[in-house]
Amino acid sequence: MFKFSPLAAAACLLCNAAPMTAFAADEPATTDKVVISGQRAATPVRPVPSTIESVGAVQIEESINSATTAGLLQYLPSTHVRERYIGDRNGVLVMRVNSSVASAQTTVYADGLLLSNFLNNSFSTAPRWGMVSPEEIERVEVLYGPFSAQYPGNSAGGVVRMITRTPTRFEAHVKVDAFSEHFKEYGTNARFGGQHASVSLGNAAGAFSYWLSVDHLDNQSHPQTYGNTTAKTGAAATAGTFTVVDSSRVIRDVDTAGNPRIIVSSLGIDHTVQDMAKLKLGFKFGPQLQASYTLGIWQNKSDGSVDSYLRDASGNTVYNAGASMSGAFKFVRIDGKDYTLSAAVPSRSGSEHWMHGLALKGGQGDWSWDVNTSLYTQKKDYSRTAAPTNGLDDSLGATHPGGQLTDAAGTGWRNLDAQLAWRWAPGHTLLAGVHHDQYKLANTTLATTDWLSSDTGTLSTNSYGRTITDAGYLQDEWKFAPDWSAMLGLRAERWQALGGSNYNAANTAPNPKTLVYGDRSAHHFSPKLHLAWQAQPDVSLQASYGKGVRYPTVSEIFQTFTGPNNVKTNDPNLKPEQVSSSELSAERRWEQGTLRASYFHEEKRDALISQTDTTVTPNISSIQNVDTVRTDGIEVSGQASNWPWRGLDLQASSTYTRSMIGHDARNPALDGSMQPRIPDWRATLVATWHASEALSASLAYRFSGRQHNALLNTSTRQYNDPNPNVYGAVSHYSVIDAKLLYRFNRNWSASVGVNNLGNFKYYVNPNPYPQRTWFGSLKFDI
Repeated sequence: MFKFSPLAAAACLLCNAAPMTAFAADEPATTDKVVISGQRAATPVRPVPSTIESVGAVQIEESINSATTAGLLQYLPSTHVRERYIGDRNGVLVMRVNSSVASAQTTVYADGLLLSNFLNNSFSTAPRWGMVSPEEIERVEVLYGPFSAQYPGNSAGGVVRMITRTPTRFEAHVKVDAFSEHFKEYGTNARFGGQHASVSLGNAAGAFSYWLSVDHLDNQSHPQTYGNTTAKTGAAATAGTFTVVDSSRVIRDVDTAGNPRIIVSSLGIDHTVQDMAKLKLGFKFGPQLQASYTLGIWQNKSDGSVDSYLRDASGNTVYNAGASMSGAFKFVRIDGKDYTLSAAVPSRSGSEHWMHGLALKGGQGDWSWDVNTSLYTQKKDYSRTAAPTNGLDDSLGATHPGGQLTDAAGTGWRNLDAQLAWRWAPGHTLLAGVHHDQYKLANTTLATTDWLSSDTGTLSTNSYGRTITDAGYLQDEWKFAPDWSAMLGLRAERWQALGGSNYNAANTAPNPKTLVYGDRSAHHFSPKLHLAWQAQPDVSLQASYGKGVRYPTVSEIFQTFTGPNNVKTNDPNLKPEQVSSSELSAERRWEQGTLRASYFHEEKRDALISQTDTTVTPNISSIQNVDTVRTDGIEVSGQASNWPWRGLDLQASSTYTRSMIGHDARNPALDGSMQPRIPDWRATLVATWHASEALSASLAYRFSGRQHNALLNTSTRQYNDPNPNVYGAVSHYSVIDAKLLYRFNRNWSASVGVNNLGNFKYYVNPNPYPQRTWFGSLKFDI
């Protein structure tokens, strides 16, 4: 049943609006459908049989407060980036049909270079947004669905294409941002914030061009999680094994399941310092051949701190209590009851990532071609966490406790795409291409004697392996009548998993410590079909169908997991997800804007979802294949320029989605239940007023509705989050943003803005999103 929400309906205000369009009335019909947000984007070079929405540099400057590239997508229809704080390295891209922990179901490119991290399908493998500075963006395009043969099965959720600036003359840009958030939650009441700066310059002289950009971000986040307690069962703790703490400092509330809980600390306060440098060189060998090379370096240093609310009788801060603690810190006693505490330990991490990209393109007459190849290497990528043995130890004193070092240096991927376009007959344009990618996993964890400085230690786990995908495709666009066009495509893919192994020192017989997996391969064909009809000069109808195959990532099949009774729960035999998607859309254009309505459907076979296999003993919880998942939705999107009065631009969208598990042979009780983390309603509304050529003001609204944090609890036949709008849930949100931009002259501009003006508290399990955050920016352009 469809549920109607007045909040979600805000985005439908344009449905009864006066004329809207960004297209000329006599623009010819084409399957290359583009819906423009804010300013007209250049038509893509190659036809794409997908609904496209975009945001350009002018609208970004006028209406979006963001110091990161990930934040630029927040008002596009059915699109959200899980950016829990400014500079979040785990900013997963969320679109119509993928959740906030499914990173491998959408694809992100920058100038044809792959930024998606398909090493895992997880919150921890987000696209490498940091390789692109917001100030170098010319346009961001979002394509919905797996309807183009050009893109792999990871595009089933959608594709983001970022197009950056290409200079035609000398230009230089300097921008500085400052931002500040007052965050109040539980025992934390403080201000967090930071600054961002970018410098870029470029030029084109004859056949040669260059672009150099440097970007620096320094931010301290609000707490990402909170420590709680676990009550001791049985008899009270004996003397000498517990410490009495001041009960007035603990915070009691109710969790997502409606159960009482005690919050005792704030964790994961992340101070991140990120630097990016990028050089792009271009050369035109002649009218038929152009080449470009991109070198990008991204570095990060992160300090994760904690703040415990607990104090003992002497006023000392109590950080930890549990079985690994010594003496009186096995338990803490709160109001006469004994508890252990979730770990409150600091962390450190560091990264140095390198990206190389080479692009060639050319053509003559009815032929054109391009080649894009890239290499992404995690030259350095480590994280450290402490494992203190004393409840009063913050792990940062003169003597450091042991801990864990995780090292992923050497992990990375390489990618090659080559395409040829040929107008081989009147009304026909053929696109042919080949693709190759390789992902390499190299992950080691060590138990160290000094968590902060040791680079060696006792091996705890390791995981190694590679996946390789080779593909070829054909796609023909056929304009078979004045008002009709069709596109037919086929993608063939061969996937291999090689060299997989892992080690777990905790395993005991009969479970081996080391497992080596056999190589395996698979191949699939993915057909695509698109039909477009220009029913009237201002009305177009389109229908699309596409199959996409999303192969398991190297981590899903080879990464170490340990379940109950030390059962090995990673699965080297996971099947690929096979997605069949369709979309029907209608678009009306007016002189001042556009209005589009789309119905979309996805049926996913062998969906890769984390669940519990109840058909084996003991039960195993892991990533598993679920037989079928079906998702249906309706999306309405519109935009208007200079309406209802001159100088005012509007854009709005509203989406309803219903995603259900059809059949699950490994856990049959889940049949007919909802897929987690897919909101029922989404909505956006952005109004930008151009008061003068110098002054603009923008007011924006973002809404996301009810979604469940986890699968149905098959024992109770209830979802575990009846209290969905508290810490620990994936809550709804209703957020207002505002921005004021003033251009002093052609060189200088400044802006002030605020995100989450109403200070709405919302969460993505288990993390809080930012509360009210103020922005200030100053920019100089030549």
